[in-house]
This record gives sequence, C-alpha cells and structure tokens, in this order.
Amino acid sequence: MDKKAARKRRHHRIRNKITGTPFKPRMVVNRSLKNMYVQIIDDLSGETLASASTLDEQLKDDLENSGNVEAAKKVGELVAERALEKDIEEVVFDRAGYKYHGRVKAVAEAAREKGLKF
Repeated sequence: MDKKAARKRRHHRIRNKITGTPFKPRMVVNRSLKNMYVQIIDDLSGETLASASTLDEQLKDDLENSGNVEAAKKVGELVAERALEKDIEEVVFDRAGYKYHGRVKAVAEAAREKGLKF
C-alpha cells in the first residue's frame, strides 16, 4: 500500500467517528507540499462556513515559503479569526489522516491561541 492510500484509509476511519454540526462544525486540514488549506464545515447541510489557505490574498504577500510551519501558523490564525467573526467558537478537529505534528499541529495550536476551542 502506498502512502496516499494509507492516509485515505486513516481519514475514512477518522471520518466514521466525527461529524460537524451547525453548533460544533468540523475543522478539516489539508496539506500539500506547497500549501495548507483549512475549512470549517457543517456536515449536516454540506456547507463550508469558513476557510483559509496559504493562497489567500491576505497571506500570500506576507509569506516567503507557503509550505512551512510558519505559514501553517498564519493559516490557523486566519481561519480562527474568520470562524469567530461568524460566532463559531467550538469545532471538532479533523486531521484528515495526517499525523498530528509539524504543519498540522501548528495550524491547530494557532487556532487554539486565537480562541477556537477543540
């Protein structure tokens, strides 16, 4: 089994246990080699309530490298600000099959520091 298939299996296993609701939406992290993407999703209605990525205009100019831990921290802060603007204070964290370290951990910790609870 290759790495991508193993991650997909882990993600499906995680998704069977967690669901985002309107009161406690799911915050899912996706990473590529060059960028980080974070969405806050209400799974019952299938809506994305807030999102941020290293490709956002607010962050794009400030970042030298968009695929590192510093960029991930800024994405975490930005998604937390956008969620709090929409009165979302509590979320369920979905690491999407990625290990909880490095960039994924940086996004989570930055969002917690800005005020999101999970």
